[in-house]
Amino acid sequence: MRRLVWVRADWDEPWERRKPFVSAAIEAGADAVLVKPEEAQEVLKLGSIMVAAEKPALGVGIIVLRVLKENELDEVLKRLEKLRQEGNKVAVLVEVSSKELERAAIKAGKSADFLIAMTPDWKIIPLENMIAELQRTDVKVLAGVRDVGEARVAVETLEIGTAGVLLDSRECGASEIKKVCEAFERLTLERLELVPAKVKTARPVGTGDRACIDATSLMNVGEGMLVGSQAGGLFLVHSETLSSEFVEPRPFRVNAGAVHAYICLPGGKTKYMSELGAGDEVLIVNNQGEARVGVVGRVKIERRPLLLVEVEHEGGIYKTLLQNAETINLVGKDGKPISVVKLKPGDEVLMHIERGGRHFGVKVEETLVER
Repeated sequence: MRRLVWVRADWDEPWERRKPFVSAAIEAGADAVLVKPEEAQEVLKLGSIMVAAEKPALGVGIIVLRVLKENELDEVLKRLEKLRQEGNKVAVLVEVSSKELERAAIKAGKSADFLIAMTPDWKIIPLENMIAELQRTDVKVLAGVRDVGEARVAVETLEIGTAGVLLDSRECGASEIKKVCEAFERLTLERLELVPAKVKTARPVGTGDRACIDATSLMNVGEGMLVGSQAGGLFLVHSETLSSEFVEPRPFRVNAGAVHAYICLPGGKTKYMSELGAGDEVLIVNNQGEARVGVVGRVKIERRPLLLVEVEHEGGIYKTLLQNAETINLVGKDGKPISVVKLKPGDEVLMHIERGGRHFGVKVEETLVER
């Protein structure tokens, strides 16, 4: 699960003193910045980022309401309801300095889009209680933190963790923002089990529409994407990182196969390749099963000759259709790329296999047969 990073820059100092924190947030890829309402347009001149502020204003995307005392809750809930009826996204920031304010935070969280929990002296127990109470609601709980260490603890609390953090890095400086964003990016890495499956056949089947997935990040040798005709069996299709006499390497690309196929996304989800578009997230997976999130920059769909690859693993038969070309590679049992035109019965290629079915790309436990 991807964690949110909001950056606080609304304290009482001149804009020019706080501006470097806003710039650092944008450059690091933070999700939102908290500023004064009248500064929203100044923020957006620096770059595109969600702006949060305590009042509605041009450019403000999230309204932040504060609860500092328990007796303020009822009035805040009334304002929250009115703002949401007007179509606003609303966050409630609560200074959780007592058990009463912890209960107030939980109550506010049941109505807000975001709950920002500020715990004095960095107390974990109130955070655990709020996560436990609100885990089945739609609210996203953010913890107020001061550095990357506190941020890691917040998102790992009770295993579930908070949805993210509101980072106030005044003490550590603007450079702490990048550290938190990078730490959260590492936390999104998934590990998938890859198993060898034995090739039964690899044969031409005529032409069809195939998709090249061009990512906005470069891949290394051994990395690719998981693709297959059955959601229960996805082949590791290697990226175009290899030198060839036919084409130059394109290490941002995976020639992923026919448009009907499933492709693996973060969080255990899949999509049909025909549905992918710029800005979508996909999983980039290496031959050890280590996965990171990649962003789609472009999908190229073209008519090409196709090759059917059929494999067997523990009695199950799995298939995929790939472009019939020397430069298209799966990954062998030894972790090395193997061209699809060189596949022969008995060869072993790496796959990710799941049990159960899919409903609109989400894994479900059901009996399902895909041939």
